[in-house]
Amino acid sequence: MARHKLTDTRIKARTEAGIIGDGDGLFLRIKGTGTKSWVFVWRKDGKRHELGFGAYASGTRHVTLARARLLADEARAILGTGGDPKTEMSHRKAVVKQVTFGRVADEYIETMAPKWKGGKTKVAFERFANQYAAALREMPVSSIATEDIVTVLRPLWTEKPETGRKVRERIKSVLDHAKARGLRSGDNPAEWKGHLDQILPSMEKLTKGHHPAMPYADVPAFVAKIRRASGVGARAVEFTILTAARAGETRHAVWSEIDLDEEVWTVPAARMKAGKMHRVPLSARAVAILREMQKVAVNDLVFPGQREDRPVSDMTFGKVLKTHGAGDFTVHGFRSSFRDWAGNETDTPREVAEAALAHSVGDSVELAYRRGDALAKRRKLMDLWDAHCEGGH
Repeated sequence: MARHKLTDTRIKARTEAGIIGDGDGLFLRIKGTGTKSWVFVWRKDGKRHELGFGAYASGTRHVTLARARLLADEARAILGTGGDPKTEMSHRKAVVKQVTFGRVADEYIETMAPKWKGGKTKVAFERFANQYAAALREMPVSSIATEDIVTVLRPLWTEKPETGRKVRERIKSVLDHAKARGLRSGDNPAEWKGHLDQILPSMEKLTKGHHPAMPYADVPAFVAKIRRASGVGARAVEFTILTAARAGETRHAVWSEIDLDEEVWTVPAARMKAGKMHRVPLSARAVAILREMQKVAVNDLVFPGQREDRPVSDMTFGKVLKTHGAGDFTVHGFRSSFRDWAGNETDTPREVAEAALAHSVGDSVELAYRRGDALAKRRKLMDLWDAHCEGGH
C-alpha cells in the first residue's frame, strides 16, 4: 500500500475539518477548531481499531510528520507479529504501566453510572472498588494476573459466596473496560468458565443463601444490650431489627423517606431488592430511634457514617454484632428471626408476614387481585414484634 502521501505544506494548507491519509493506516484528523492530530487505523478479526499518536506540530509535546511515520512503522511491525500496538508500542508502555486498577475502576464507575438504574448499583460498585478490591487498587491494571484475583476472592468464596460472585464479576467488568481502552491485553484473568472454575469451587457446591439467624427467643436480650450502647451503629442495627429491613435499606435511608406524623418509612423502588416501593409501619421504639437521630442530624442521611455524606458502613453493623455477643449471626439474619417468630408465635396470615419482609406471595393472578400492601395489618404485627424485642428488659 502506498505511503508518504502527505507533506508539511499540504498539511498546513488544509483548514477544513476532515481526515487525510498518509497511507497504510496513518491518517491526520482535522477538527472544526483547526486542531490536527495523528491516528493510526487497522483491522483485526473483522474489527476496526484506532490508536492516537498525538497532535501534529513541532515541539516536545507534538508529533511531526516524520515522527508520526516512525510510530506508524513501529505499529505495523507489531501487527506483523500478531501483537497489539495499543499495549506494545514503546510510547504506550510507560503510560499503561502507570494506570492503576483503582483508577480504571473509578473511571469505569463514572462512565457507567448514568446507565445504571437508581443509585444502588453505583454504591455497590464504589464499595467493591474501595473495599473488596482494595488489594488491587494500586497495582498497574496491565499486570493484574490470575493469582492476584484469587487472593482477593478466596477469603470471600466460602464465607460470603454471593459477595464473592459479585466481586469476581465486577473485577471482570473493570478489566474488560481496561482492555477496550488499550490499557491491557490478553485474556481476562477474572473469566469464570474455563479459567477460575478450575481453581475455585462452583457456587452450587457452596453452602449458600441462609444468613446465620439468631433464635428469636434470644433477640430481646441482644436488643437490650445494644440499646444500652451509644453510637449511630447501635441505633441503626436496632432500627433494622425492629423494622425487619435489609441492612442496605437502613444504611441509605434519608429523612425525606420518613413520615414521623404518619409513622411510616417509605423506601423507594430504586433502593428495594424487588424494585418496588415498600412502606414500613414504624413501631413506637422505631419512631423513638428516629427522633433521637433527628436531634443530631448532620445531613439528609438518617444514619450517617464517619465520612462526610456517607452512610454508616456495613463494617460498623458487623462490629456492633460482634461487640455485643452476636458475632456468628448477621444483620440480615434477623429477618429470619422475625419471620420464625411471626410464624410460630402469632396467628398472622402468611401473606402479611411475607409482606412485612417485602416478599411477594402467590401466583401472578393472586398478586394482581391483592393490590394493597396490608399496612394496617402489618402495623399490628410490627407492634407485636416491638413488644417481643422489649421482652428482655
